[in-house]
Amino acid sequence: MRAIVCDRLGEPSVLRVEERPLPEPGPVEIVVKVGAAGINFPDILTVAGAYQHKPALPFIPGIEGAGTIHAVGREVERWRPGDRVMFNLRPGAFAEYVKLPGTSPLLPLPEGWSEAEGAGFRVAAQTAYHSLVHRGQLKSGEVLLVHGASGGVGLAAVQLGKHLGARVIATGGDDARLAIVKAKGADEVVNYRTSDFVAVVKGLTGGAGANVIYDPVGGEVLEKSLRAAAYGARLLVVGFTSGGPSRIMSNHVLIKGLSILGVRAGETVQRLSPELGRDYVEELPRLAALGVMRPHISHRFPMERVADAFQALLDRKVVGKAVIEMAAP
Repeated sequence: MRAIVCDRLGEPSVLRVEERPLPEPGPVEIVVKVGAAGINFPDILTVAGAYQHKPALPFIPGIEGAGTIHAVGREVERWRPGDRVMFNLRPGAFAEYVKLPGTSPLLPLPEGWSEAEGAGFRVAAQTAYHSLVHRGQLKSGEVLLVHGASGGVGLAAVQLGKHLGARVIATGGDDARLAIVKAKGADEVVNYRTSDFVAVVKGLTGGAGANVIYDPVGGEVLEKSLRAAAYGARLLVVGFTSGGPSRIMSNHVLIKGLSILGVRAGETVQRLSPELGRDYVEELPRLAALGVMRPHISHRFPMERVADAFQALLDRKVVGKAVIEMAAP
């Protein structure tokens, strides 16, 4: 089989397509023929050696994908060859075949979804769900402010927020991309390059501000968000795609009674609350079957163009998700 391999850390150009042995399942393992793998910012950071999870070299990047089960071990009961599934792992998705433990929380690929859509679902949907439901406890009728709304995790939050009954205000830096966000369910969109999103949010809420703020951008965006927050608001720190952390003004936190919450979906399940993982296995498939958080796939790349795929994400050309499509025989 072919796989995308990182044998040294650096820019996306270090990645190479190589031949690797086709994996065989052990008694309690599953082998999936991968149709597509989603591309996420942690993939770029991992290849650069800048992510908190540092796999030993050489490694196959990629943390989510979708495809068809190719083979199962004799002790695997739930899944059968031919089942269409969505999966995640850390790392290894950028290959024509992947081997997973039989206990992996595979999700069924919803009827009518392409493998590309399935490959873009797990990370964004799990992040949005953990953020808005577990951490932010978003309620129907509240105002949700979503930054980076045209990205994968941002667009998922817009869609889930609407499903939960919130009024969703979404920000981004490009009108054409924001038009897609609007079509996907945002009540209002704000181009932060041409407008002061703090003033707009205040104006749209009668001066009250947003109850929940979802921020995968960081930097100045999070700093300004404190001024757009309502009293008692929950600020969800999802990431730092702006390139760096923020300087939080503690006076705003005190005066407004704010809660600033870090979002680490996978780590929270592993370290603190294993029972929350059941929500991902049970609730995410239900939402997917309803079409909630169905990914928008703006870019598709063959394996040989993985560096171009990473660069499209870095250049903020992607709306929703970009995927690498495999061509296994």
